[in-house]
Amino acid sequence: MNQFYNPLFLLRIAKSYLSEVNRIWSFDDRELQHYKDKAFRRTVRFAYENVPLYHQKYREQGVKPQDLKGITDLRKLPFITKDDLRNGYPTQIVPKGFKEQNNILVSTSGSTGKPVFVYHDRLSAIKSLEAFLRVLKAYGGHWRKTRIILVIDMEPGSIEHTLFSESVSSFLKKFIPMDNIKYLHIGDDPKDLMKSINDFNPEFLGSDPNMLRKFAVLKNNGYGKDIAPSFLFSSGSMLDPYTKRYIEHAFSSRTIDMYGTTEAGPLAFECVKGGYYHVHSDFVHIEVLDAQDTDVAYGTSGRVVVSKLYGTATPVIRYLGIEDMVTPVTKIDTSCGLHTQLIQSIQGRYTDLIVLPNGSLLSALTITGIPAKVMEKFNSYKIKQFQIIQHDTTNLEVLIIIDEAMRPIGIPVDELLQELQKQFSERLGTDISVSVRDVEEIQKDERSDYVRVVVSKIKPVEFRSDNR
Repeated sequence: MNQFYNPLFLLRIAKSYLSEVNRIWSFDDRELQHYKDKAFRRTVRFAYENVPLYHQKYREQGVKPQDLKGITDLRKLPFITKDDLRNGYPTQIVPKGFKEQNNILVSTSGSTGKPVFVYHDRLSAIKSLEAFLRVLKAYGGHWRKTRIILVIDMEPGSIEHTLFSESVSSFLKKFIPMDNIKYLHIGDDPKDLMKSINDFNPEFLGSDPNMLRKFAVLKNNGYGKDIAPSFLFSSGSMLDPYTKRYIEHAFSSRTIDMYGTTEAGPLAFECVKGGYYHVHSDFVHIEVLDAQDTDVAYGTSGRVVVSKLYGTATPVIRYLGIEDMVTPVTKIDTSCGLHTQLIQSIQGRYTDLIVLPNGSLLSALTITGIPAKVMEKFNSYKIKQFQIIQHDTTNLEVLIIIDEAMRPIGIPVDELLQELQKQFSERLGTDISVSVRDVEEIQKDERSDYVRVVVSKIKPVEFRSDNR
């Protein structure tokens, strides 16, 4: 039976929507902490009592659910790695009596080698939709009034297809007009998508950074003349500073970054006031740790460890597999009315950190912003795409694709490349040789089917100690 025709299930969805979308506005710090502690205890108890992987891990660690009073006891639990989930799939990562047909199997892209498979229960999948509604509300939109286009993966089996084609959205359309929301498949021809977007004229347009960049290139070349959204939403992969500004310049609209993962769902979104990310603190708890598994100081970058605070399928508790570097900040008054954990910046995968000749590490974010600075200096937007490749500790290559329609306009390409070479060299130091090349095409990652902004050919740096 399709759960979306089950009255009890629909009642749970209605209750979830009414109570959860607004929670990070209505709860103060104390109320939010109390809610998180309760959700954490419930999640750990469920994992220990029902899921073989967690039961075994916790027994080996000598910890029981009753030993944990709240989030502050999180460090008593062992870490869960990608290999734990890979090796445990399918029987060890789901509860006893698990029914696959009532749940959703999703997988990561496998960009680091092998994909990770996890299950989401359908009610938990609705959290992704609720997280989007939160962002929509934060930026002045309304799910029944604002014209919205989401260009997403609509292939059967994807979590987007489950949410928007066969779940609550499709059910609600039977009772509530929702002609203001349109879903397009990300695999369709970009020019055809551009025409559909132009005809619909959305106020909010959302997709992944790579597709938004393609739309921006088309916009710069005369397509979609009437497309003028109030906001663009980006999610699905790292949004580097250059791509963000390139998209914003093309559409004369602000681009809002939404941070999430396949395994743990929605994690955070950009504050409406700018400069920070709000964590969905009632959905997840994020630790930011150093190489010794200690919380980093505010304003210092570290790797993400995430604990999902809901769900009855595959638990995600103290999960190391996100492999991102972020910088946390202490709670401040952002004047937006939200009471959540804050992240200052997301630097991307720690497996793609730049390794300097002396062995120190440099966040990719410190150099992915260089093309944006050069763009601003010359008021030129002819860089269509770029990729940074570190071949070894002394050689770095920057591949640049120039928009051919804009090649003869403004600063000569040779001077643009020279300035890029100069700024990369100044940032990285004289011990690293930097080569900047004008190319026609950049190879996609064969496993994830998109162009990675930073590619490191150096053996990945280990950021986790032996504390398992």
